[in-house]
Amino acid sequence: MQTGLFIYNPLSGDRRIPHQLDYIIQKAQKHEMCLTPYRIEDNNEQLAAVLQANKYDFVILSGGDGTLNTTVNFLLKNKYRLPIGFIPSGTCNDFARSLNLPASLSECLEIIFAGHTIAVDIGVINDNKYFLNTCAGGLFVDVSFNTHDELKRNFGPLAYYLKALGEVAHKKSFPLKIITDSDCFEDKALLFCILNGTDVGGFPNLLKDADISDGLMDIIIIKNCAHIDLANLFFRVLSREPINNKYALRLTTKECTIIGPDNVQLSVDGEKGPILPIKVKFLHQALKVFVRQKEFTK
Repeated sequence: MQTGLFIYNPLSGDRRIPHQLDYIIQKAQKHEMCLTPYRIEDNNEQLAAVLQANKYDFVILSGGDGTLNTTVNFLLKNKYRLPIGFIPSGTCNDFARSLNLPASLSECLEIIFAGHTIAVDIGVINDNKYFLNTCAGGLFVDVSFNTHDELKRNFGPLAYYLKALGEVAHKKSFPLKIITDSDCFEDKALLFCILNGTDVGGFPNLLKDADISDGLMDIIIIKNCAHIDLANLFFRVLSREPINNKYALRLTTKECTIIGPDNVQLSVDGEKGPILPIKVKFLHQALKVFVRQKEFTK
């Protein structure tokens, strides 16, 4: 019988997971698997003890992008290279959407228990901070951690969009320099965003052709522009239209150095990040994750 550790954040999203623990364990047992539930806290000392005391075959994480980031950082830094299944239960669930995982708890469990995995890329900042989906700086990036939890529970990603719209009128550009393997961007910018997958901030398929396993990061830079041009870009994203125009630039690279003012707010998987400058590189297929067997086949 395979054994797994089920790590969940009871406060993520609509807080439904704690009420479905028995159902989750029942589904595991039907697939002849034994799950140990672990309620994640601010302090990971107990989690370390649990992992050291047991030899698990896999890990399941339930939470939003911030919870996934924190837990994956802990696992990797402590050299636990276990296959990971994800149950998206946050507000945007960008990484899970990039993996084409369903919103249904039952379907996610079936995917995990079916046992099909792929290896995906992860980003690392300054050689000490991993991220799964995004590292961004500038306009809008503080929306996720400055939006009230009740608004997020009631309105989901819409709460972010509404708050972001309110920031458009107060936009401030900053000097930005990004040095990649083959390019050097240097100009005034409003926003940069490094993406691993297709989704960011609840916006689905922002980069439809992004490949989460190719070892490359996509960098979107929004240059300084007038309010009307910025609003137009924002509504193009909301309408799921391509954002390519003279104010939006896309770079692709394995690693980069980003230089700018140290007061530019950074966000890493939706949580507060370090200050500039930063060095970012991608680790090719460094994380094994459970997905539908028909996904990502070439």
